[in-house]
Amino acid sequence: MTAVGAAAVALSGCASPIVTTNDTGQQTAPPPAATASTRPSNDKLVNAFDFYTRTDEAHSAYYFTSPSGSWRCVIVPRTWAGCQSSAGTGRIGIAGAPQTVTDDTGQSVAPNAILVRTQGDPQFASVPADQFKQPAGTANTLPFNKILAAAGFRCNVQQEAGISCLSEQTGSGFTFSNAGVSWQYTDVP
Repeated sequence: MTAVGAAAVALSGCASPIVTTNDTGQQTAPPPAATASTRPSNDKLVNAFDFYTRTDEAHSAYYFTSPSGSWRCVIVPRTWAGCQSSAGTGRIGIAGAPQTVTDDTGQSVAPNAILVRTQGDPQFASVPADQFKQPAGTANTLPFNKILAAAGFRCNVQQEAGISCLSEQTGSGFTFSNAGVSWQYTDVP
């Protein structure tokens, strides 16, 4: 499946497309799926229902913000998990991010998000800002060193490492801060 095809599947039923590429524009092999010896921890889980919002009969998501308030993140059940700057600048704000990603029409656009899908490599993307805003009220803060595991994904925030998200199906994930990105999940110690 192409990135464009994956984007269409990711937001089927939504009006706004997601546009993606990886950090170098090249395909990379995903890390191996978690095994019994590398399985992420479950001893620091938060109650996922504290982050859940049902938007309508067909759509629901798990929303959270970083403790600093600098990042808004979402887990779209069985589809994707990702984060976007709260600054609303239209750019991702991560050192080393590409200047542009290619949208489904072949146009170059600035990346404003980082995400991992159920299948495939984590990527920088261009995602409409409303995808990261909780429709009603304010999203809860995910505390440092706690894990939100929901609908096939897990995310955490660590003071030193940054924000990390993982597709539990493939073991692919990312860890990022303003200083840069690593294309792997970092578990809470």
